[in-house]
Amino acid sequence: MAFTNTRSAKWSRFWYSASALLFSLVTIAWLVYVYATSSTAKQLSKPIAGNNTTSAGSGGASAAFYLHQAYPCLLNVTVYERENYLGGRSTSVGVYGDAWEQVEVGASIFVDVNYNLVSAVERFNLSTVVYDGEDLDGLTQILGVWNGQKFVFIQNDGGYEWWNNLKLLWKYGLSTIRTQRLADDTMSKFLKMYEAPIFPFKSLGEAATRAGLSASGKTSAQLLKESGIHAPFSSDIIQAATRVNYAQNLAQIHGLEAMVCMVVNGAMSVNGGNWQIFDRMLRHNQNEILLDTRVTDISLLEDRGQYRVKSTSPMSNGLEVSTDTEARNFDTVIIAGPLQFSNISIRPAPAFPPASTSYVTLYVTLFTSPYRLNPSKFGLHSSADVPTAILTTLPEDGGSSASFFSLSILRAVTNTHIQPSRREYLYKLFSPTPPSLKDLIETLNVPARNHTSSSMNDHKSVITWKYDKKWHSYPYLSPRKTFDSPQLDVMGKLWYTSGIEPFISTMETSSLMGKNVAQLIVDDWLLEEAASMAEKAVV
Repeated sequence: MAFTNTRSAKWSRFWYSASALLFSLVTIAWLVYVYATSSTAKQLSKPIAGNNTTSAGSGGASAAFYLHQAYPCLLNVTVYERENYLGGRSTSVGVYGDAWEQVEVGASIFVDVNYNLVSAVERFNLSTVVYDGEDLDGLTQILGVWNGQKFVFIQNDGGYEWWNNLKLLWKYGLSTIRTQRLADDTMSKFLKMYEAPIFPFKSLGEAATRAGLSASGKTSAQLLKESGIHAPFSSDIIQAATRVNYAQNLAQIHGLEAMVCMVVNGAMSVNGGNWQIFDRMLRHNQNEILLDTRVTDISLLEDRGQYRVKSTSPMSNGLEVSTDTEARNFDTVIIAGPLQFSNISIRPAPAFPPASTSYVTLYVTLFTSPYRLNPSKFGLHSSADVPTAILTTLPEDGGSSASFFSLSILRAVTNTHIQPSRREYLYKLFSPTPPSLKDLIETLNVPARNHTSSSMNDHKSVITWKYDKKWHSYPYLSPRKTFDSPQLDVMGKLWYTSGIEPFISTMETSSLMGKNVAQLIVDDWLLEEAASMAEKAVV
């Protein structure tokens, strides 16, 4: 947990890692599909054709993986992925195009209470990097919270931990302790959803109620006020966390998600990219994986009790690219991504259709430069050290706010693409609109003679590498008490995992829903098998 929890990293380390948490808990399993078919069902009068469509992100990979874990017989799984890679929103790129210098573009961090992800890392023997601060080539790690006009909070990692904690208590009082207790209580309730009698659950709303998680029904501002947590701690610290994680303020985002932002014990990532977790999940049982393949149509064959799934994929003969269309029949289909972005036709329409949910449009900008941040850009003296991790909040007077959600120096890297090679800083920026080249250069402390032109080519010595990504990153997490059903049809053959995103949008919760759907499907299969065997015994 955050703050003074004895199991957590130092407070300063936590807030440094928070600057990289925009996608740390967040993933959207981009619409792709997986089908699982049981080809050998022991002690059955006929095989069960359990054909399950899931995505190649957290929810889909987890559904496919846990189907194999829960079902006692062999399953053949085919993965349909419309992108040309596995991992969904958990993806990384090579800095300067170098494969050995990976940086996360999407879901960046998970924590030690993310049981599904942590167990997968251990099972597949993946190495992790603990978020305890990166190498900045001697730069002191400083966290700052910027409200668009001034820094309302600054903490230097070079100080004594006890002194930093004392200053926090002096400035923010008991709100720090109350927040920790509330976050601890929220997490203990959430973990009940992993076990019986709550797990598996057909109704997310009922499961949340049974677990005691009512905070999704009120705004974070309401929850904090009821819990005795007040400004400036709520506005300086908690709102900075909700903005860096979900690009939303306390007045809009529901209280449960705000508490998720404060759970950061043991923040870590997989060395080389978190996508490897979902890659291993999908490849573990020798599943058939079809990349660059888009599902276009899911239609019910009433006479067979199956769904026909049509897909398209590009086909090249070396001279031109055409489209190849294929149709397959399946008994059970899992849609593991926001249905509204899929452009999939479903016939008949789902009996329990997911609600259309608004998603945040987020711009991620990665870039490298030999220059540090510009003190004057943030109202500091020219000789002052600018924080290496800048989170943002709203100004107290309602004036002009920051144009970005967070800006961080992730680490120092070596640029071998110039001679002689040199060390540079790797930056990560999260913003509601794409930054211009001029914006980026003015953020850096560049000598005036080095940036007199607006051409990117003229600034290769200032910004030496740049990568931009636009995401529909996560839902607008408004207060709500009801959530989409994981079962979309009456027969129990069409399933959905993304209904959990408006509840808690994280890699781990997507994995939990994938596991939940897998268990519900297997339970139905086993009931059918038991009924069939009982019927035979009577005869």
